[in-house]
This record gives sequence, C-alpha cells and structure tokens, in this order.
Amino acid sequence: MTRAHGANEADPLVRPFLKWVGGKRQLLHEIAPLVPRDGGRYFEPFIGGGAVLFATQPRKAVVNDANPGLIEVYGVLRDDLPGLLVELRRHVNTAAHYYAVRDWDRDPAAFAALPPASRAARFIYLNKTCYNGLYRVNASGLFNTPFGNYANPAIVDEPVLRAVSSYLRGADAQLSTGDYGESLSTATTGDFAYLDPPYDPVSETSNFTGYVQGGFARAEQVRLRETCDDLNARGVRFLLSNSATEFIRDQYANYTVQIVRATRAINSKASGRGAIDEVLVRNF
Repeated sequence: MTRAHGANEADPLVRPFLKWVGGKRQLLHEIAPLVPRDGGRYFEPFIGGGAVLFATQPRKAVVNDANPGLIEVYGVLRDDLPGLLVELRRHVNTAAHYYAVRDWDRDPAAFAALPPASRAARFIYLNKTCYNGLYRVNASGLFNTPFGNYANPAIVDEPVLRAVSSYLRGADAQLSTGDYGESLSTATTGDFAYLDPPYDPVSETSNFTGYVQGGFARAEQVRLRETCDDLNARGVRFLLSNSATEFIRDQYANYTVQIVRATRAINSKASGRGAIDEVLVRNF
C-alpha cells in the first residue's frame, strides 16, 4: 500500500471520484514510487481527477487547476460535505433531468447565484452521467457533452466522498484555480511538484482542446518546460507526464526521460485508440 508523505498508511478509499480524461490510475504503479516521501510540500498545478494526489496522500498539498468548477468541487467536498450529499441526492439518471441540469449555466447570473454545493453537485452529477465522463466546453465556455445513457451510474459514491473529504480537511490542502505557473510560485527547495498538463497531441485526430477555452498549444508546452527549468534552478524536484512525441522528448532532453505505456481512448478515430508511449520526466 502506498504511504503518504511522512504519514501513516494511506486510506484506500481516498481515490478519484470523477471520471477524467488522461487520468493516471493505470500508471500509478510507475508514478507513485517516484513521489518523494520526505515531508516537503506537494504541488500539483493540473490536478484533474487527482489520482496521484489521492494515492500518495501528502500531508501538505498545493492543488490547482485551470477549471474553476473542478476546484470548486474540491473546495465544497472539503468544507461542506453534508450540503454536497444533500444536493447530489436530488439528481436522477434520466435524459430529461440531465439536459435540464446541463442548461443551468446558460443563464450565467442565475448559475453564479446558486449555492456552491449546488454547483459542485451538478458538476459531479454531469460527470457521472455524461457520455464517457468527458468534460468538454464549447467556444462560449458552456458544458456540452451529451447524456451517457448508463444503466446505474454511481452518482452518490458516499464512502469515497467521505474519505476524500476527510483527507482534504486534514491535509492542509491549499486550493486555487488559474495559471499553473502562479500556483508553483512559492515552491522551494525540498518541495515536490507533479505536473500532468494537457498532452502534446500524437496526431491531429488525438488533439483534445475542449477542456478549457483556449486549449494548450505548443507555445504553452514550451512555457511549461521553462517553468520546469525554473523549478529545477530553485531546487524543487519535479515529475512530469506527457506524450512521448519527438517535440516533448526534445524539450526535456536535459532531464531523465522514462518511456511508459498507457491506454488512451480520446481519439476521433477508433484506429488511433489503444496503448501508446508516454513519458515521465524528472530532475532527480
């Protein structure tokens, strides 16, 4: 069982409660042994579904994501679990209810006025019942994934939600939403950062840019590598995941680059899905 940073044995119920594109559960056997356990702060600026954070359960964590709705979910889960559970239980697995709830954000003022627990429950409900758990927004920033038509989705996974809530409350977890570079600004010698950005596409058909408005083009990949250079200069240990494209391997040629195999399904062509090479890059 994975051990947390300088803590007791990890709670196995602390695990991802959302389906997430590019989630790292299948690579935890490769990633978790590389996460330092010496008590430094843990930074994760692209938290997503949180598989690595929840597997390693550091006692001090700085968590960020560009998706404000996702960070609101983690905040509500940490601070108002009872309210979140009440709101989740209001939702049912029907297409009519799904599309009505999906449309809540079409009135921005009314959506912003909702209690945080209502917005967080909507986020989890849509994630559990939408097609393939795919978080996707249109050009206006509105969630537009269709209904998944699943027989019995776990809309209220109470044991896991309670365990994650307990971990977040006890872990001195700082939450932020915004630029990944800003979230890393206080990292210093002895700290560790795990970076799991949107991947450099291995082909045109595998490029997934609907997670947030604006996407994550190669200029951002270069800026991220420059951020890693800065972390290295500050004495911060980092581990980064990405696709094993020639571009990415060239960017990180000065660091240790390990090739791993992972199965990915985000490709508009079925022939482009399956096991692919990815990289784990580290400076230690």
